[in-house]
Amino acid sequence: MIRILLIDDHEIVREGLMTLLAEEAEIEVAGQAANGKQGVQMARELQPDVILLDLLMPEMDGLQTLHELRAARVMSRVIVLTSYTDDQHVQPAISAGAIGYLHKNVLKAELLHAIRMAAQGRPALDSAAQDALMRQARGDSHPPVLGSLTARELEVLKLVAQGMSNKEIASSLSLTEGTVKGYVSAVLAKIGVADRTQAALYAVKHKLVPEK
Repeated sequence: MIRILLIDDHEIVREGLMTLLAEEAEIEVAGQAANGKQGVQMARELQPDVILLDLLMPEMDGLQTLHELRAARVMSRVIVLTSYTDDQHVQPAISAGAIGYLHKNVLKAELLHAIRMAAQGRPALDSAAQDALMRQARGDSHPPVLGSLTARELEVLKLVAQGMSNKEIASSLSLTEGTVKGYVSAVLAKIGVADRTQAALYAVKHKLVPEK
């Protein structure tokens, strides 16, 4: 029996995973937590075989949770299950102790395979995570995702990185504020970050704008 702990701040995600995993005779969901702080406490108490961990959560994010689990000497194998598979998230998670890294759009069969692999102490990374690690290893400065940005989106990203508000960007590019908001949302989705601050850090990291 593989005992699982779910750590995700979205109740609907936890419920979906519980329903999916309940169909497997050799897998038992031992517990669920809505944030990292609660998750670390439950991991200490339950000592599950595998933890499915989200990255972006309130109170304590997934990366900090990984560090806390290691500090607490929790021996559970951790699979990060998240919506973010960009370079900024994959490498830090693996370095912090995750044995697996999967995007939330993973197929059921792939998730079950990853859980079984992790329970055996074997790594399980989806293709996007593998690509991110390869880019890190090669030292690539511009991941392929930048090529998916249109010229206008790239321009908007650079202005966001310069600290401009949507209103200021709209004025600079002679666009409506609503149009700029749409561009910003598209950019965040394409580069796989959650907010403008992370977008700015991304732009600096990939030398789209000079460091301050």
